[in-house]
Amino acid sequence: MHVVKGKINQAIDAIKSQIIQVAEAIFDHPETGNQEYFAADLLTGILTEKGFRITRPLGQLPTAFRAQMAIAPGPVVGLLAEYDALPGLGHACGHNLIAAASLGAALGLAAVKDELRGSIVVLGTPAEESCGAKVLLVRDGVLDDLDVALMFHPGDANIVEVSSLALEALEFIFEGRAAHAASCPEEGANALEAVIQLFNNINALRPYLKDEASIHGIIVEGGVSPNIIPERAVARFYLRARTREALNRVAQRVEDCATAAALATGTRFWYHNYEPSYEAMLVNRTLAAAWQRNLQELGVTDLAPASRSRGSLDMGNVSRLVPAIHPYLSLNAGRLVPHTRQFARVVRGEAGRQLAVLAARALAWTAADVMLDRELLARIKEEFAGGQVTK
Repeated sequence: MHVVKGKINQAIDAIKSQIIQVAEAIFDHPETGNQEYFAADLLTGILTEKGFRITRPLGQLPTAFRAQMAIAPGPVVGLLAEYDALPGLGHACGHNLIAAASLGAALGLAAVKDELRGSIVVLGTPAEESCGAKVLLVRDGVLDDLDVALMFHPGDANIVEVSSLALEALEFIFEGRAAHAASCPEEGANALEAVIQLFNNINALRPYLKDEASIHGIIVEGGVSPNIIPERAVARFYLRARTREALNRVAQRVEDCATAAALATGTRFWYHNYEPSYEAMLVNRTLAAAWQRNLQELGVTDLAPASRSRGSLDMGNVSRLVPAIHPYLSLNAGRLVPHTRQFARVVRGEAGRQLAVLAARALAWTAADVMLDRELLARIKEEFAGGQVTK
């Protein structure tokens, strides 16, 4: 195994500049969810040149792709690549580094394909920041044949085990009755007042939430003119909780808040999911332990304890289908807050360059472990089977 990993290192050394160029090219061409044509074209073009068979688009997602190199009978290892940017902020979450690292890992593995068994799959997964393409890909069966799924995320600490919260994205539409706001307001039914009351009701609910539950919302429609009683108003919320069961309870409480708001204002409402639901991340600890051993061999020893993100990941849905990890690697730039311009500046600098290459090595080494160590793969699958019973 050490010989194979040494050869993978040599292969990644040879393409180090390409990994960095890809990371920076994607950074310099930021594209929001499902618009990542430059990134998808760049990645699939390189993978095609290296002998990967490309399937694109996947389902109804034009910027999603699957690149596969079948080597020999054996496990199918998925390397997941994100590449969507944030509106107005660009790559302030470092998805360009995720894409470059998964690409680098795949190319490093391809260079030693004669010594591996199984298949290398790079999955291009767009729109993580918006509509959660991984949820749709799971639904469409694109990942059904994977034995493991691997990716990393940049951050300000090296965290091997990172779990997350389940999420519901709910849009509430209130319908009232328009009227002149000054001369005959009594003839109207104010949908905006209903939305405001919904927010007030949710604020009253907050102290009684548990299971790490949180609710965040915005008003996306609130009327057209101050002298017209708003006949339509719309609010969107993210609801999060530790488990699906806890999240369902929160959703019911929020629906009750909306019912009360509608009754108080004489309006009616309905709601729906405006983005896919995310499941809580289920970390495969056996796979995570293999990742940790590889990190330590690569010289990364400042490892933080396991962490539960207060956010949500579409990787959570993947982790319920196949053994998966979503570790964080430090940019070594002190305290960093994602989704900020400071984070983006660090991603585009030397710290980002070094991290993309380090992550490529760690991903490739961990994939090689899975492809060559039958006992490890058996333990990963045994843990996964047990975890699904108690999720």
